[in-house]
Amino acid sequence: MPGIIKRVVRRVARKMLSLTQESVAAQELPLHGYEKNRMDIKGVDYLGDEDLKELNNILPWRAFVVDSNGRRVGNYAWTGKRSDPQPIPDRRHQLLQDRISLKDRSVLEIGCFEGIHTISLCRLAKTVVAIDSRIENVVKTIVRTSLFGYNPSVLKCDVEIWDAPIEALKADVCHHIGVLYHLKDPVQHLVKLSSFINDALLLDTHIAVPGDQLATYQSGGKDYAYRFYGEGGKTDVFSGMYDHSKWLLLDDLKSVLTSCGFKTIEVLEERAERNGPRILLFAKK
Repeated sequence: MPGIIKRVVRRVARKMLSLTQESVAAQELPLHGYEKNRMDIKGVDYLGDEDLKELNNILPWRAFVVDSNGRRVGNYAWTGKRSDPQPIPDRRHQLLQDRISLKDRSVLEIGCFEGIHTISLCRLAKTVVAIDSRIENVVKTIVRTSLFGYNPSVLKCDVEIWDAPIEALKADVCHHIGVLYHLKDPVQHLVKLSSFINDALLLDTHIAVPGDQLATYQSGGKDYAYRFYGEGGKTDVFSGMYDHSKWLLLDDLKSVLTSCGFKTIEVLEERAERNGPRILLFAKK
């Protein structure tokens, strides 16, 4: 019972924090004056300030980029969360390109959020399918990529129940950043995903470590240790869709990927972050 109480308290605290952060985010950043990460955005650069302000206010943006005039396109989440101009391309995409060329390959992006990574992938890959469990992120990604002159296929899909046509999701390479540690059954997710990915996977996720307080769950007839993490649910755009997620141990994560047919697994980075340890991993069949 004490464990359940702790989880409920944690969820309530997270919800209260989320509401506070949304209130802070309502105070927009300045429109002008950004020097970092400026870029040409053909659907924005020619707009007047009033049109750009209207564009920024139409959707509840939680991240922003900067046009060639140094103007904000989008908004931030809250102070310290996406409160700086986001770069395109993401540094991790070069690490991916160093290992497998995307030029003639299709990419499936898991968790497109607001399309910033999607734009970078569109520049690199032959085709891109971007999916997200929240329809508002699907709309944001369609809008942002269009402003940059790209037209990826963007679909709403909850990757724990796979409620989009699987045929539409088949790809050579999977781009999987910041999603696995939000899932309640990460093992079954990877098993299903691997069945329609032909070549490779770039995975960036939090992991559990042996010193954590670990529980055990069964998936596919095997037991896996995991760290319980409370999630805010569907209404919190930075959370998983359900009440909790399971963070796997790195050795178990590697074992699952091996059983899914990935013959080469390379840990590219190990990082200590605010919420816990995180890794960047490249796997190839």
